[in-house]
Amino acid sequence: MSNYPNDIYTEPSGVDVNTLNNLGPLTGMAGIWQGTRGLDVKPKADGPRKQAFVERIELQPIDPVTNGPQLFYGLRYHTHVTKPDQVKTYHDQVGYWLWEPATGTIIQTLAIPRGQIAMASGHANGDATSFELVARRESEHFGIRSNPFLDHAFNTIEYRIKVTIHPDGTWAYDEDTVMMIRGREEPFHHTDKNLLVKIGEPTPNPLAR
Repeated sequence: MSNYPNDIYTEPSGVDVNTLNNLGPLTGMAGIWQGTRGLDVKPKADGPRKQAFVERIELQPIDPVTNGPQLFYGLRYHTHVTKPDQVKTYHDQVGYWLWEPATGTIIQTLAIPRGQIAMASGHANGDATSFELVARRESEHFGIRSNPFLDHAFNTIEYRIKVTIHPDGTWAYDEDTVMMIRGREEPFHHTDKNLLVKIGEPTPNPLAR
């Protein structure tokens, strides 16, 4: 039995159109950010390798989104990563951070140009300053899908991200992407972390302008 209403069509009334006022625990992430102290631990043939990186993340508010009675507020994001003092892209990622006030659910969707997508979820109070989201390959709803080569060679079975928003206005993330690598028996933990400092304010979402 689900907790969803029988009426799956009627949208909520009186929705506040100002997304920046309704982001709950995502509020401190809205804006344009830079991180210069990123650390990536990635798999190589001879074992784990550490790589420093520089990152720019833009998180901009979108208009409220409804699925019938379900209501989301959210941020559209683009992450661009390079190695220090280089121009070539090291990592590129796009997606949405979504907040569902009625249930306290946070969702992150992500897509990367390696032919891979994922959707992770977690729960938090509206005023939370720390939260964790998880996606698992076997999940029916919040899962991971990869192109056939990645499944063959670097099979991602779990993705986990923890976000911490600090009193000084910065925020940090700690990611753990768990992979089963061909030829190895033990799972590999591909980790990434960084501290983000705001370099630009968010632009109000279209309806709120």
